[in-house]
Amino acid sequence: MGQRFAFTIDATDGAARTGKIAMLRGEIRTPAFMPVGTAATVKAMKPETVRRTGADIILGNTYHLMLRPGAERVARLGGLHRFMNWDRPILTDSGGYQVMSLSELRKLTEEGVEFRSHLDGSKHMLTPERSMEIQRLLGSDIVMAFDECPRADRPRDEIAASMEMSMRWAKRSRDGFDSGEEHASRAALFGIQQGALDEELRKISAEKLTEIGFDGYAIGGLAVGEGQEAMFATLDFAPAQLPRDRPRYLMGVGKPDDLVGAVERGVDMFDCVLPSRSGRNGQAFTWNGPINLRNARFAEDQEPLDNRCSCDTCSTYSRAYLHHLVRSNEILGAMLMTEHNIAFYQQLMQAMRDAIARGGFARFASDFRRDYLQGKS
Repeated sequence: MGQRFAFTIDATDGAARTGKIAMLRGEIRTPAFMPVGTAATVKAMKPETVRRTGADIILGNTYHLMLRPGAERVARLGGLHRFMNWDRPILTDSGGYQVMSLSELRKLTEEGVEFRSHLDGSKHMLTPERSMEIQRLLGSDIVMAFDECPRADRPRDEIAASMEMSMRWAKRSRDGFDSGEEHASRAALFGIQQGALDEELRKISAEKLTEIGFDGYAIGGLAVGEGQEAMFATLDFAPAQLPRDRPRYLMGVGKPDDLVGAVERGVDMFDCVLPSRSGRNGQAFTWNGPINLRNARFAEDQEPLDNRCSCDTCSTYSRAYLHHLVRSNEILGAMLMTEHNIAFYQQLMQAMRDAIARGGFARFASDFRRDYLQGKS
């Protein structure tokens, strides 16, 4: 592509957008879903298989890779792309989510977060500057600013104070990213909007981030237990508070119907562990809703998981065989189920891109919800 970072919007349909992000390691079609490769692997899948599903970009986890195998070691081995044999873009989260999810193992100050490793109890200090350094060592293509992600049910004054600190950390992240000139010349930096479910706090956050200036903007602090209705109510205003000409990334989302509703509200990028985690636990996502292959009713079902899916799992194996693998806890079951789920998510993203391009997204979304939610019930 020859470009560090360029975002173009090719078509809009209501608030929904479709376009492309051009980066040195390749093009990312939006709306985009990023499979999660927490520890330099999308669990139960080879990187080349992930690519065959249609994924343009994957996500790596700063906190987990910092602890094992270590960012400095990954750098000595040629960077994360070479280490895991993925030659396309990688987005790395900043470690900020673990500030919330591992709250019992950390001490939070203005300087940053002191973690006690969940692996061996060793202490580590993660600051905006250190987060930028780790992501530089990993060789990330899209670097995320360091932030705190408070739970939406906290008092408003706590959420406001957290948001303000995250904005100070965003400026420190910007400065730290820019100080690594060689990496900054080929990577992008995204800021993260916070403010929980509060429209005014989100507006303040968006204004502060825009003043600092980022290549893209994430919507953080959702999908943390608030429920779909509250999430959509927040997305009714949050994306539009961010610059229109930059990608909008909803972090940690989500279920297929979450993705459709978020695209409907102007979101361009997503990540979530759900398709891979569900696959390992015997749940498949289909155009007619999720199904649990552990259920005895699939024991002699010779149909594919999903007649509308073109993945290798659906074109080769029956529900009965997958039921057997899942019930027997065979590794192949986790592999085939995960491959299907990741492929289904990528097919869903392509279907949304096509619907936006032809100006038929409202009809697509309505038909999808009818089929998916009816099957879900």
